[in-house]
Amino acid sequence: MLANTENIVKKINQTLSKTSFGNKPKELYEPIDYMLALGGKRMRPLVSVLSYLIFKEDYEKAIKPSLSLEVFHNFTLMHDDIMDQAPLRRGQATVHEKWNPNTAILSGDVMLVKAYDLLLELEPEVLKEVITLFNQCATQVCEGQQLDMIFENRNDVTVDEYIEMIRLKTAVLLGFSMQLGGILGGAGKKDAANLYQAGVDIGLGFQLKDDLLDTFGDPAKFGKKVGGDIHSNKKTFLLIRAIELAKDKEGQELNKLLNEKDATKKISGITNLYTKLGVADEANERIQHYFNSGLESLSKVKGSIFRRGQLKQFITQLIERES
Repeated sequence: MLANTENIVKKINQTLSKTSFGNKPKELYEPIDYMLALGGKRMRPLVSVLSYLIFKEDYEKAIKPSLSLEVFHNFTLMHDDIMDQAPLRRGQATVHEKWNPNTAILSGDVMLVKAYDLLLELEPEVLKEVITLFNQCATQVCEGQQLDMIFENRNDVTVDEYIEMIRLKTAVLLGFSMQLGGILGGAGKKDAANLYQAGVDIGLGFQLKDDLLDTFGDPAKFGKKVGGDIHSNKKTFLLIRAIELAKDKEGQELNKLLNEKDATKKISGITNLYTKLGVADEANERIQHYFNSGLESLSKVKGSIFRRGQLKQFITQLIERES
């Protein structure tokens, strides 16, 4: 099978579907199978395998350890959904809604354990390093989630604080995903570090793009209603900058809209205010800055120029995505 992106994703999904996480009690394991079957882009294991390919061609060896990233990511989503009291995930009922919160907590805990299981097949010479880096990354993701919850009750969150929060909550996992692929492929310390930095910067751009699409995306392409962040007063780059920039009448208008009960009126009004204040343009500039920085770090990585170009092509698709 050719190692193009489509075939790699196919192989990732095939391996995932054949991976048994457990059977009894079924109430513990069915939610795990359900969560993983909801789909997703498989972005993290994919960039890990693509990073591996820069150094070695036998990419199937990297599939299982890279799957640990997908299992861990879905564990965080399962627990995040409980904390956010979210009813839907990828258009389907969340685990805590379909079963109950206690089951979702426990099933999520097992997913975390199983993520480690997938790493145990690593060669002894890299096992300790990978587990140490994985633990560091997992801790940072939890720190980011805690900051996100703290920010819900603060009206003075700065852009720098927000960027640090999404770096921890989202970007470091993408950074570790690329770093993992490099380590598995035998990359040197410098190349692994550049892969990590590339992933972090791309992760920052990816999250800011997600913020932008939630407000300005085409619902038909985005796959869900736009304006969800506005409706819930979620602290995003757009809202934080709007609060900083809106003065006098615009400030009064924004405060009024933030307390508006009519969802349609609220989303429309704040979206128009974002455009007027130029925060969407600022977001686009930031997104491009982080993507450019990520691609610059990637360009420093030695190895196969063709495979590096393949990874760059996938990243470019992330930059240009509309969903």
